[in-house]
Amino acid sequence: METSLTFSFFLIFSGAALLASLVLISRQPLLIAYIALGAIIGPYGGGWVTDLGLLAEIAEFGIVFLLFLLGLDMQPQALLHSLKKTTGMALISSTIFLAIGYSVGVAFGFTQAEAWIIGAAMMFSSTIIGIKLLPTTVLHHRENGELMVGILLLQDMIAILVLLLISSVSQGELSPISLGKTLVALPLLCALAFVAVRYLLLPLIQRFDRFQEYIFLLAIGWCLGLAEAAHAMGLSAEMGAFLAGISLATSPISQYIAISLKPLRDFFLILFFFSLGARFNLALITEIATPALLLAAILLTIKPLSFRFLLRRTLASKRLCWDLGLRLGQISEFSLLIAYLAFDQGVIGSSASHLIQATAILSFVVSSYIVVLNCPTPIAIRDELRRD
Repeated sequence: METSLTFSFFLIFSGAALLASLVLISRQPLLIAYIALGAIIGPYGGGWVTDLGLLAEIAEFGIVFLLFLLGLDMQPQALLHSLKKTTGMALISSTIFLAIGYSVGVAFGFTQAEAWIIGAAMMFSSTIIGIKLLPTTVLHHRENGELMVGILLLQDMIAILVLLLISSVSQGELSPISLGKTLVALPLLCALAFVAVRYLLLPLIQRFDRFQEYIFLLAIGWCLGLAEAAHAMGLSAEMGAFLAGISLATSPISQYIAISLKPLRDFFLILFFFSLGARFNLALITEIATPALLLAAILLTIKPLSFRFLLRRTLASKRLCWDLGLRLGQISEFSLLIAYLAFDQGVIGSSASHLIQATAILSFVVSSYIVVLNCPTPIAIRDELRRD
């Protein structure tokens, strides 16, 4: 049955509140409630929310704001010294995970193009989960927090390059003309963003910073404006939003903006994970269950071990090496973007796309359990591990 946007939001947030209560009573990570709700009331579950177009828009809109807020936390100057330490780690680890995903794809009979896309989707760790489960004091004031953000930032840059390549595909094949336009559009958009921030946004912020409502509107307008500019230039809206956040991170009140938009971030986190569960076609489980379980198990084992090994010369404490390894043990929301975009462009089929989605869901859930049970987090189950 078709439902209105208002009724859909009622089902999503009322259902999320109910399931979240049960999850908290049973002392489980909250994102499980959101993914489960999507599967339960989505088109492949109970069918209360059936508009796939609406779900796709919800997911895209959510990711746009999430990437804007993540970019807003990534101040370039503060990360330069950590990027020098993490460049080698990010490249080596990404190569390892690319090879794992590609090998599993080939072993289960996917085409070469699909195997490469599956491998590319495995290269990254979740910025959303990594930052959300990291205590604020560790994120901003400790070396392991800076290293984690540095690794995630480099992975995000690699992910954006992968998305650029996929965006340049025309009728299932890489188009040199489309790729050339994309490679020209990206630096133009970067220049536009930083010039606009320096000569337009910062003067406006300095003049009207007393008006909180105005700063809120300016930040949202900047996010959506650059997202639309990126889309008009042949890039993805998500890339534009991420760049909008990074360019605005140079503002003296960037942290104030990030804090004021935190409730909006949580709002779209719910929508993002709900749409992830709702858009997953449960009928394909039997077809992709074995490769998804195998791939998720390998990555949940190899990722922490790889980061533990690569970090051993940078961090003196073995405990901190394991801590970061466990926090980076899943795949990323960028993996989902790669799956959706590659399917839309005709590069991969439905089975390959759902394999990536299933691996993402499994790794998100299991990794969240591992981190919440073993590492200090704001939502730790044990009181001694709870850190804000």
